[in-house]
Amino acid sequence: MFKRIAKFIVAVIVIASGFAVPVQLFGSFTPPITSAQQFFEYVYGEEYQGGEEEAYLKLVSSTSQQQSNNVGGANGGNLANTTATSTIPQAARGPTIPSEKGYLVQEIGDQLYAVSDGSYNAMFMVTDEGVVAIDAPPTLGDKYLKAIAEVTDKPISHVIYSHAHLDHIGAAGIFPKNATYIAQQETANELQRAMSVATNKSAVPPVPTVLFPKNMTLQLGNQTLQLDYHGNNHLPGNIFIYAPNQRVLMLVDIIFPGWVPFAYLAIAKDTAGFIGAHDTTLKNYDFDTIVGGHLTRIGTRADVEVQKEFVLDLERAAARANQNVSFMDIAARVGFDDPWLLFSEYINTINKQCEEEMLPKWETRLGGAQSFMSTHCIAMTQSGRVDPTVQALFQSIS
Repeated sequence: MFKRIAKFIVAVIVIASGFAVPVQLFGSFTPPITSAQQFFEYVYGEEYQGGEEEAYLKLVSSTSQQQSNNVGGANGGNLANTTATSTIPQAARGPTIPSEKGYLVQEIGDQLYAVSDGSYNAMFMVTDEGVVAIDAPPTLGDKYLKAIAEVTDKPISHVIYSHAHLDHIGAAGIFPKNATYIAQQETANELQRAMSVATNKSAVPPVPTVLFPKNMTLQLGNQTLQLDYHGNNHLPGNIFIYAPNQRVLMLVDIIFPGWVPFAYLAIAKDTAGFIGAHDTTLKNYDFDTIVGGHLTRIGTRADVEVQKEFVLDLERAAARANQNVSFMDIAARVGFDDPWLLFSEYINTINKQCEEEMLPKWETRLGGAQSFMSTHCIAMTQSGRVDPTVQALFQSIS
């Protein structure tokens, strides 16, 4: 264990240095470390089989846990830790993840629980007839089962997929094969397509057997879950999962409590749908708590209001940037010989104006604004340039 911790520290130093260099440790040298995957192979051994994104998120989760423990410890955080976290707004900070377990389980309603590792969140409900597990992030993996076992010995009888993205359901194979798997029709279609081309079918999450096109009410004993599909927002098939008795809503990859969304509006397949999902959330559901699927904490209705404000502000900034930057002015400077260079300069100029308008307003309000604002500006400005519905939305706010 000590040697693994030492390896972890040395590998972090190598990555933090910004380039791959060998470092001597106990008479041996580290290999060049140039990726998160190599990081975990070095620390945990070559048997580590996770992908680079999963490896990175495990690193984020471990670092987040360590930073939380340092800040809360008897000696307080050291200078390096304070510097590393000083730009994160207080609203983005979540509860400490117990380092000895690697996850936190919280009851958020009557027999309804949220599980987090600091990077991903899932949710499960205990009923008279068994446990309903919602999503299965690979970063949680078997820790999800341990979290469930902490609060009940009932079997997992049902599994619900929020949508088809593997970073949220990729570990669904940990659940019993005889469980009932439920998803919206589009999610099932995507998983069936993946299964049809996969050479290793075990790497594809179980294809759901209970499907619905628009709405479904799951009633199990004393518990109720309402599953609704309001159309494409993040990905076709992404659903609203509502526990009316607990006043809890789970909506994945749309709301990021305390943070800006993941890059490029959370890689939304439909920008107008992503925008509209905020009003759908606030107008259609009577909730106090929202589980967004990502990052440090669960959210509230106020978090949805704040993100709606952020998205509307982004729409305005993107619309103004599109209007203010002249394509022909850029062409006069760059020329027409290289069309992609011309468009690149045009897009970059628009994006810079949008980013310069947005950052001063949001970098102290939401976490990750400095990291991802440029991507959000690109996603919104380009959607406003070519997508009819988004362009129409711009007309109503500009």
